[in-house]
Amino acid sequence: MSEMSFEQMLEESFKTIRNGEVVEGTVIDVKPDEIILNIGYKSDGIITRNEYTNEPNVDLTTVISFGDTMEAKVLKVNDGEGQVMLTYKRLAAEKGSKRLEEAFNSQEVLKAKVVQVLDGGLSVVIDEARIFIPASLVSDTYEKDLGKYKDQEIEFVITEFNPRRRRIIGDRKQLLLAKKAELQKALFERIKVGDVVEGTVKNVTDFGAFIDLGGADGLLHISEMSWGRVENPRKVFKVGEVVKVFIKDINEKKIALSMKFEDENPWKNAAEKYAVGNIVNGVVARMTDFGAFVELAPGVDALLHVSQISREHVEKPVDVLNIGQEIEAKIVDFNEEEKKISLSIKALLVPTEEPSDAESEEENVEE
Repeated sequence: MSEMSFEQMLEESFKTIRNGEVVEGTVIDVKPDEIILNIGYKSDGIITRNEYTNEPNVDLTTVISFGDTMEAKVLKVNDGEGQVMLTYKRLAAEKGSKRLEEAFNSQEVLKAKVVQVLDGGLSVVIDEARIFIPASLVSDTYEKDLGKYKDQEIEFVITEFNPRRRRIIGDRKQLLLAKKAELQKALFERIKVGDVVEGTVKNVTDFGAFIDLGGADGLLHISEMSWGRVENPRKVFKVGEVVKVFIKDINEKKIALSMKFEDENPWKNAAEKYAVGNIVNGVVARMTDFGAFVELAPGVDALLHVSQISREHVEKPVDVLNIGQEIEAKIVDFNEEEKKISLSIKALLVPTEEPSDAESEEENVEE
């Protein structure tokens, strides 16, 4: 029996490996673009940057250290230069795929960072396995700009798992809808008409603002924004602003809101403040052919009839008054029930001479 040479004995002492086999090794050197492993074989194993991760331009020295132990899969036993080509990312992807399959079957809620924003949705990675979340399943509302999700961690469930076609689909929308349903149920169990609550302005339109109450949106109609007149809600409210409102009405799932708090009602002490005979100051708010409406306070308008503007004949209020003009007038009529106030400037004017019979008759006709 012939004796084996030292080289033969040394080679016999090493294990044998095959393509596709999973091996474990210790990092004996790491460079920015490759990792060298001692895998107990006659040749060292090499993991290139491209076989470590899908992330481009990663400096491997920042993620792997000398002496680390790691598993990898054999791509080639001999790369032509006597080294073993290994892959870490493909092994991780296989493990990740198995992990996702289990999550798909159990409908487990997963969390991962968005690594790429695509035209049609988001891409996330779990253990090197990619999941695509279509734009229609990213949110429960239309998202015009998906860029804000870049590098964010989001939760989702797997709704389609087909690794053969490389089709793994995630859904974030159903989680948001489920959470919103829980919040909505809790909100409607908690609130009642008359409650004062805080909410966040979610959207502003020409007719009002939608306020997020934490589970459901309430509508703050333009007529309920102030005791005074609001011409344009967009000039009053901004999206994201926190406001205090009270629940005016609840009709099934619809909530009507108001900011016309009773303690701020300008008509509360109006009978005393605007009693007949009182002299008041106001601002001309709008005009018609028959008179001008004067704002005495936010929410309190009074009519200055065209016949009460001057002792001289006035054809139209616009001939002598301007919008925004401040005037002084006398209260000549007050109807609290109908919230109507009548003014007169003429009552404050001292006549320079006695009017003729014809002028007196004209005034009586106008009045």
